[in-house]
Amino acid sequence: MKLLKTTWPIAILLTLVWSGCHTDSWRQIGRLEEINDSIRVTYAPDKRVAVYDISLLYDKGQVKIIGETNLPAALEVLEEQLLLQEIRVDNQAITLPDSSVGEMTYALVNNSVCNIRSEARHSAELATQALLGMTLKVLKRTGEWYLVQTADGYISWVDHGGVQLMTASEQLRWSKSPQVIYLHNYGNVYADAEESTIVSDVVLGDRLVARQQSGDHVEVAFPDGRLGYVRQSEVTDFKTWKENVSATGDGVVDYALDLLGTPYLWGGTSTKGVDCSGFTKTAYLMNGYVIPRDASQQIHAGEVVDPALKFEGLAKGDLMFFGRAATDTTQQRVTHVGLWMGDSTFVHASRNVRVSSVDPASEFYDESNTNRYLGSRRYLGNERGISKWY
Repeated sequence: MKLLKTTWPIAILLTLVWSGCHTDSWRQIGRLEEINDSIRVTYAPDKRVAVYDISLLYDKGQVKIIGETNLPAALEVLEEQLLLQEIRVDNQAITLPDSSVGEMTYALVNNSVCNIRSEARHSAELATQALLGMTLKVLKRTGEWYLVQTADGYISWVDHGGVQLMTASEQLRWSKSPQVIYLHNYGNVYADAEESTIVSDVVLGDRLVARQQSGDHVEVAFPDGRLGYVRQSEVTDFKTWKENVSATGDGVVDYALDLLGTPYLWGGTSTKGVDCSGFTKTAYLMNGYVIPRDASQQIHAGEVVDPALKFEGLAKGDLMFFGRAATDTTQQRVTHVGLWMGDSTFVHASRNVRVSSVDPASEFYDESNTNRYLGSRRYLGNERGISKWY
C-alpha cells in the first residue's frame, strides 16, 4: 500500500549553474545526497507512516531544500548537516500540516466506516479504513481530499464526505464528551426511539457522543452534529469499557471468531470487510490494543515466539506470519497473517474470515500457508510497537 512516489535521486535534481563541473563539485553533491538519504532512512524508513519527500537543488554554491515532510525534527537535522558542509542553505521545504489545512488540523470520522485511499481519487487503492468517532490528523488538503494520519500512524487520503474537520479545541471537546461504543457487528442509528427511520448504519467499534437515555435507547450525536438513537443493549459507556477491557488470548480469539464469514476486502479493517492484517487489527482493537496496520509492519512488533518454526510454544492470540522466506539473494516477504487459536488451528482472513489448521490430519488443513510459515509474534505481555486504544 504505497502512498508517496520514491524521491528522485538528488544527482538528477541538482542543477549546476556554472560552466565546467569540477570533480570537487560532484564529490560535494555526493556528500549531500548521502546526508539526505541517511536522514530519510533514519527518520522515515516506512513511507506508510511518515512523509519525507525532500529533495535538494544545488545552484552556485547554495543548496535549496524543497519538498514536504511531517517530520520537523528530520528537516532540522538536514539543515544542520548541510550547514556543516560550509555551504549556504535556503530551506524552502514545507512542514505538514501545511497552510491548506489552516486551523482544521483534525478530522473526526463521520460515517460508520471511512474509506482511506492511497491517492486523492475514488478509484485509487483502498489503503485502510477508520471507524466512526475516530480522530485523524489532517496534514494537507487537495481539493475535496485530505491527507490524514490514523492513530496507528498510517498516512493516506480521505474524501470530505467521510469526515468532519475540527480545530484542536473542538477535537479535545469531542474526546472529553461522554461517549458510547458500539459492540455488535452491525446495527443502525435511528431518527427516534420508535425506530421509524434510519439515520445511519453502525458497526463494531464505532463511537458516538452520548446525550441522554430514552427508554431502551440512548440519544447520540455524530461528529457533524446529527442526532439519533441507538439501542441501549448494543452499546456501552466507552470510558468504562476502555478502563476495564483486559486483553487476553481468549478475548482476542473470541472477537476473531465473531468475525467468521466476514468477506475479504483489500484495505478493510471493519466488519463490513477485512484484509488479513485488518482482521487481526480489529480483533486486537476490540481488546483495547492499537497494533500496526499491515502484516509487514505487525511482524516487527511484540516478541518473537516459535523461532524454530515448529508451531511450538504458541499461545492463543499470537500472530502467525506467512510469505516468502529470505534467501541469499532476496529478503523475507510477509504477505499474510493469522491468529493462533491453539490445537493446531488458526483463524485468518482469506477469501473470508475462516478457521484453518497446520495439522495434515485435520479437515481444515491449510497446506499452502503451513508450507510458507515465517514465524509468530506475541503482543500480549510484550507491547513493543503497540499502543492502547485512543
